[in-house]
Amino acid sequence: MNYASFPFNNRIPASREGPREGSDFIDLERLLAMAKRQAKVVGVGAVVGLLLGLVYLQTTPPTFTASTRVLIDEGMNKMVDEVSATPVNMQTDAAILSQIEIIKSARLAAVVVDKEKLDQNPSFMQPPKSLLSTLVGYARGFLQIFRSAPDVAGGTELTEAQRKAMAAAARKEQAVAMLQANIIAERSGRSYVISMGYSAHDPQLAAAITRAYADAFVADQLDASFDATEKAAVWLQGRLEELRSSSQKAALEVEKFRAENGLAAARGETIAEQQLSDLNAQLILAQADTAKARARYEQYRTIVESGPEAAVGNSTLSAEVAGNPLISDLKKRHSGVTKREQEISAGFGPNHPQAVALRKEQTDLANQIFRELSQLSETYRNEFEVAQSRETALRNSVSEATGQNSSANQAQVRLRELQQQATALSTLYQTFLSRYEEASQQRSFPIAKVRVISEATMPRGPSSPRTSMVFGLALVLGVVIGAAFGALNEFNERFFRTAEDVRERLGVKFLGYLPLLGSNDDKKEAPKTETGKMGTPPPQPPTRAAEAAKRRAKMRIAVDAPASMFAETLRSTKIAGDVVLQDTGCKVIGVISMLPGEGKSTVAANLAGLIASNGAKTLLIDADLRNPGLSRSLGIDAEQGLVEAVVNDQGWQSVIKVDRQTKMAIVPAVVRGRFSHTSELLSSAGMRRFIDDAKATFDYIIVDLPPLGPVVDAKAFAPLADGFVLVAEWGATPRPLVRSALNAEPQIASKILGLVLNKVDLKKLPRYGAYGGSEQFLERYSSYYVDKSEPKVKVAG
Repeated sequence: MNYASFPFNNRIPASREGPREGSDFIDLERLLAMAKRQAKVVGVGAVVGLLLGLVYLQTTPPTFTASTRVLIDEGMNKMVDEVSATPVNMQTDAAILSQIEIIKSARLAAVVVDKEKLDQNPSFMQPPKSLLSTLVGYARGFLQIFRSAPDVAGGTELTEAQRKAMAAAARKEQAVAMLQANIIAERSGRSYVISMGYSAHDPQLAAAITRAYADAFVADQLDASFDATEKAAVWLQGRLEELRSSSQKAALEVEKFRAENGLAAARGETIAEQQLSDLNAQLILAQADTAKARARYEQYRTIVESGPEAAVGNSTLSAEVAGNPLISDLKKRHSGVTKREQEISAGFGPNHPQAVALRKEQTDLANQIFRELSQLSETYRNEFEVAQSRETALRNSVSEATGQNSSANQAQVRLRELQQQATALSTLYQTFLSRYEEASQQRSFPIAKVRVISEATMPRGPSSPRTSMVFGLALVLGVVIGAAFGALNEFNERFFRTAEDVRERLGVKFLGYLPLLGSNDDKKEAPKTETGKMGTPPPQPPTRAAEAAKRRAKMRIAVDAPASMFAETLRSTKIAGDVVLQDTGCKVIGVISMLPGEGKSTVAANLAGLIASNGAKTLLIDADLRNPGLSRSLGIDAEQGLVEAVVNDQGWQSVIKVDRQTKMAIVPAVVRGRFSHTSELLSSAGMRRFIDDAKATFDYIIVDLPPLGPVVDAKAFAPLADGFVLVAEWGATPRPLVRSALNAEPQIASKILGLVLNKVDLKKLPRYGAYGGSEQFLERYSSYYVDKSEPKVKVAG
């Protein structure tokens, strides 16, 4: 299940991508696998959380919550708002929030404390405490030890009355603080309803406090409205006196200025204005009369200037002649004489005496008419001069009146200013007088904008702690804590678990999984018996011989169970060596690990036994000269080993032990005393001659080397080895340690044939494999592993 095509070099290219932990993508499969691996941790956390929740429920006294609802209703006070001196707009969210802050204020809490005498109520002042509150109180008390208490008395002695007063004040402050801490006030949606509630351990106390809060809030609204109106009325009353005095003073100044400047008015106008208006009217009439008189005078003057002869003819043009009886009579006589003269002249000739007499008479009449017209002309001249004089007099009077009116107009500007001031003060006075009367009337309205729409009743059941909620939160908290510990475990996971880890982290070939050996040994012991039942003795602890037999059996699993998963992984290791070292005659393969106890000796012994059981000439060398675990596990009792053969320059024939079943040759390590120069021994010329001598006889030389971490023996042996098999313990060998060691030892890293994960827990392995990986199909692979990967212990009776 772990065998891809083997490269002909001992390294495969490492992934250039960063570790999967730093991926930018969320690997849901990997997260699900983590959840499965840490399911027990999360389950334990959930159980612990439920237990803590149960403890909390058992140690926390129940709390009861009573609630009431209050409506901010402006419709109740609409009539008051129409005459309100201090209108408040309640149509905003800020106003509702302000009312909530009033409910939570210390002043309202103090009113409730005084009304219900809560500072003297033991059930309120000393409520039962939960275990958590008790522990917090102890912690605070412990911290108070390190704080210096203030000197309240100030170094003076206090009387008993003063102490009682201070104690009462302290109790009241504490009660107010407790009320403020436990009162609940919030707005119901977007409405004008405020929900109030109080939580206490006594349901009756909770209901009483809630009702007291509602009553105190309504009373506070009434008091606030009354106080505001009272203050406004007092202020308005004082302001009215000032405005009355100012208005009267301004009116007196107007009348005084009017009298001083002669600005008395009649019919809405001053006397000067009225006089100027009358003079202008008279002047217009005088101008008309003058024009008329001039026209008549000019007309008659022209007639008179034309002479007596023309005067008779021109006088007919005058409209005034017809009105003069003398001129009319003269004209009639002149007309009759003229007619007779014309008749006589026509009949008797112009020289007729009668015609001459008539012409003389006609001339006399014309002269009379001329004289009359001259008199009329003088008369009209006199009238014209009189009219002209009157017009001139009126014009002079208008000019004088205009000058006087201009001075009056300048004074009128100041008068209008004084009148405006007087009018403004009078209007302001009337307005404030009206507001004062309204405020005085409003004080008699006992109506508030707040009313209780839901009375507080005694709660039927506790509001907290809620069993379902506590258990739910405890379960969630436990799961979160368990998940945190699980995540911490996953974060601390720095070990090799899957083949993918090996290939991505190291860039070396993964050779396979070696299952954990002996994990079920205790379960496969003889059936349990009870002490004293039917005389059966109790089970005895295993003897040294049994333990030694178990260790020897682990060294032969690949030989005793060739169809097991353990043997199959070692075959993969052998094939890796054959492919990579195919041009090498005798293959010298070193088995190394990073830390002690990772099972490299078991791997080396089983790999050599598997190769030898296939008929290849195999030599197994225990080169761990400081801790020869391979020789101890095989139970080899020898006088000489690798050290003696190399130091004495002897051949391998002098120190080998041969396995009778597989014909495998074994060179043990015999340590006598403390030997610290093992690296010099493994890199010496004698060691090289020893290996060269063995190459001439064997096909495979398997060398069990010391761990690479604590000592440098493996590095010293590296020039003599053709390849290395790296053994890492599943879930125990840190990845950074292996990576840093291989980077520091390029000679060994270049010869790594692959890595084997040892001591694999096959039940847990599928949890770490990716979806579709070979780790998910272990159960289906098991049909090909006929033999079990278990040591077959044979102990002599």
